Amino acid sequence: MSHTWDDPRVPGTVRGAGACRAYAGAVSDTGYGDFEFERRFWVRDLPLDVLDSSPTLIVQSYFLADEGFAIRLRAQTSAGAVVLDPGLAPLDVLDRYADQVDFCAITLKGPMNSGTRYEVEREVDVLVGIEMIRRGGARIVKTRHAAWLGDDGWVIDTFGGANAPLVIAEVERGGPVTDLAIPSFCETEVTEDPRFSNDALAGRPYGLWADEFESELAARGPRFLRGLGHNHRVD
Repeated sequence: MSHTWDDPRVPGTVRGAGACRAYAGAVSDTGYGDFEFERRFWVRDLPLDVLDSSPTLIVQSYFLADEGFAIRLRAQTSAGAVVLDPGLAPLDVLDRYADQVDFCAITLKGPMNSGTRYEVEREVDVLVGIEMIRRGGARIVKTRHAAWLGDDGWVIDTFGGANAPLVIAEVERGGPVTDLAIPSFCETEVTEDPRFSNDALAGRPYGLWADEFESELAARGPRFLRGLGHNHRVD
C-alpha cells in the first residue's frame, strides 16, 4: 500500500472524499451509516497534559482477523479506569477489572482504505461478552484517553501486554477525515499500515517488531497520507 502515501498517479489508488463515498457505495447503499472514518498516528513521546484523567480500559478479542476482515469482541469500563500496568497480559487485566466492565460489543470490520473502514457493531450482555473473551480469540489490552485537540476529538491508546509500549493517536469523524490539523506529537501516520491495526496487533504484537519499525522510520522519515485535503502540523 505504499503508493497511497505519495504517488497520486498509481492506478487503483482510492483517494479523497469522493473515493471514500465510492468505497462505501460498493459495499452498502446506506450512505455512511456502517462506515467509520479515521486516521491513525504513531506516537513516540506523548505530552502528559494530553492524558485523560478519566481513561477507559479496553480488552479486545479477535475471533477472525484476516487481510483486514475482523470479528471483534470488546469489553470496556466507563471512564475513570485505573492506570494500566503495561506488564499485565489481557486476560490478567480482564480478570482483575471484570467487576468494572460495563459495556461489551461484537463488531464486524472490513479492510481499511484511505481512512475508510466498514464497521457494524452490536452491544451484547456484559457477562456473556466477558466469558467469550476468556474462552477464545487473539487478545489485546489498552487504555484509551480522550482529548479535544483543535477542531477534532482524538483518542490516544496506550497499549499493554505484548504490545507495550505502543501509543497510537486516532481521530475519527462522521465523514472522511480531510484537511487535518495533526498534533506535533504524531510522529508518522500509520492509517494505511496494516501492521498497526488492532486485529493485526492481536496476532503479531508490536513488541516483536518495534525495533524493525524504528529502523524503518529512521531510514525513510515520517509519512502522512496525501489526497485527503491539506495536512498541517500544530503544536
